[in-house]
Amino acid sequence: MSEQTKGRSDLYAQAGVDIDLAHDLLSRVKSKISRATRPEVLAPIGGFGGMLQIDLSRYSKPVMVTSIDGVGTKLMVAGMMNRHDTVGFDIVNHCINDIAVQGAEPLYFMDYIGIGKLRSPLYEEVLSGLADACSAQGVALLGGETAEMPGMYGNDYDLVGCITGIVDRDRIITGERIQPGYAVVGLASNGLHTNGYSLARRVLFEQSGYTVDSHPAELAETVGEALLKPHTCYWPAVREAMAAGLPLHGMAHITGGGLYDNIPRVLPEGTAIVCDSSALAVPEIFQLIQTEGGIGSVEMYRVFNMGIGMVWMVPAGAANDAVAICERAGIAAAVAGQVVDGDGDVSIEGVDS
Repeated sequence: MSEQTKGRSDLYAQAGVDIDLAHDLLSRVKSKISRATRPEVLAPIGGFGGMLQIDLSRYSKPVMVTSIDGVGTKLMVAGMMNRHDTVGFDIVNHCINDIAVQGAEPLYFMDYIGIGKLRSPLYEEVLSGLADACSAQGVALLGGETAEMPGMYGNDYDLVGCITGIVDRDRIITGERIQPGYAVVGLASNGLHTNGYSLARRVLFEQSGYTVDSHPAELAETVGEALLKPHTCYWPAVREAMAAGLPLHGMAHITGGGLYDNIPRVLPEGTAIVCDSSALAVPEIFQLIQTEGGIGSVEMYRVFNMGIGMVWMVPAGAANDAVAICERAGIAAAVAGQVVDGDGDVSIEGVDS
């Protein structure tokens, strides 16, 4: 490197962007990232574009399915706790769930980190979480982008991810086969996942004066620990259900908007859903938020998942098999409602009544 080139690099660092630090921090986690791969990957991390060759002999009519999302203000809780290894699981698992409900096998993931000031160990923790989450689900971490922008983010950062999967066109799960009389199987969540944090932070930190280290009697852990639990990944259960030939005709990932807004996205015309709010336990963190904030039950179920992170719609005779498959995959599940005649509405017994 010439003195002139080095001088330019130093000036850039003085302006707030340290190229050399970025390379150094990335090198510390490259071995872990290299393990988040698949046999179809053709090039290692570091190229201008990631490459993955699809074995088309496995599919008759392959359809690529893609989704993009962010972690949102849960990152602020991670910052308050100075713990950044779990948010990688949040974004990977959220994105996988979004395409799993259409029956797509997740293939590769790409991330974007926008940050005001690159620093250690935050950067390594985030990347390690991403790599570990991808490895856990057999997904290739194909590449990503880190943008250091001191004038944009200040001391904060943003984390966004994009997932791509594949499914045969004839095996896409659309919801069109759902009929009145079908059972609604709820798959348990472990907390907020990645939605509702703006309201949760306002209630718990601003109104109630809790800190992340507070340990209210209502919780079995600190507030921070309850809020930072990683988003559950439901792909192992979906994969087993599809392999077993379960008549899984509709699925919904319960994210922002809760049961009310997400289930109608997959309901065919002439159907509606009646859910049972008592089918699965509501995690204690939701009860604390509701009590401290004086929030009505309808709004709670509109903002949060309230203990159900995904729902499956199956014929009533297959409901017990669906629950058993989920439990074998390590996910608590229960029949949480039924499909009825209607206009696409969702009603929740014990909430709307």
